[in-house]
Amino acid sequence: MLGAFWFSSLWNRLRDTRGIVLVALALIAGGTWAFVALADEVMEGDTQSLDERILLALRNPSDHSDPIGSPAIEDAARDITALGGGPVLLLIIGIAGGYLLLESKPRTVLMIVASIGSGTLISFLLKGIFNRPRPELVPHGSYVYTSSFPSGHSFLSALTYLTLAIWLSRATKRWRAKVYLLTVAVLLTIMVGLSRVYLGVHWPTDVLAGWTIGAVWAILCDRVADWLQRRHQIEPEGEAA
Repeated sequence: MLGAFWFSSLWNRLRDTRGIVLVALALIAGGTWAFVALADEVMEGDTQSLDERILLALRNPSDHSDPIGSPAIEDAARDITALGGGPVLLLIIGIAGGYLLLESKPRTVLMIVASIGSGTLISFLLKGIFNRPRPELVPHGSYVYTSSFPSGHSFLSALTYLTLAIWLSRATKRWRAKVYLLTVAVLLTIMVGLSRVYLGVHWPTDVLAGWTIGAVWAILCDRVADWLQRRHQIEPEGEAA
């Protein structure tokens, strides 16, 4: 009980002071720097050896077309990777948006669509800029049609799940619910990214880059949303319009 009270008090203090703003700005700056640094290393080929070792570690040494584990694990990986695909993400966004509309938060829904929509455009733009080839070291376990860096599934899962978790957490004042939503979002994002490497359709650094820039965009959009909320342009937390 004491720990719960302490966490709740800390959460409220951060939300009522500039502390959360400073933390968010630090995460945005640090994440952006990390992405740029990683992209530079990838383009210079400095990560290629590590990428190949990790990819091969997930394959049968005597048959690189066979991922480690049973066929059931490979099927599960395909199911998990679908959670970062366009159709599933659109379905989840629609479900979350419908709930928020029922809660009389239409401007919140518009902000979610703007956040994820703009992030999707950034994902395709970055892929076009870097144009990194997909791994050919092992057979692909899932259909792919775009370039490799950054991982689109990792980018969009981080962006979508974190954005929805942040926005849904704005619809409640209970800190336990906020922590639960963010934890689920992070776990889903990690699972999707790992599945992309396991299926051989991305280099590990593609996934790391996707996680990083997706999280940065989600946090940036959260700060914009907070600014709009303070100016009464978006429905207040935990309240209907």
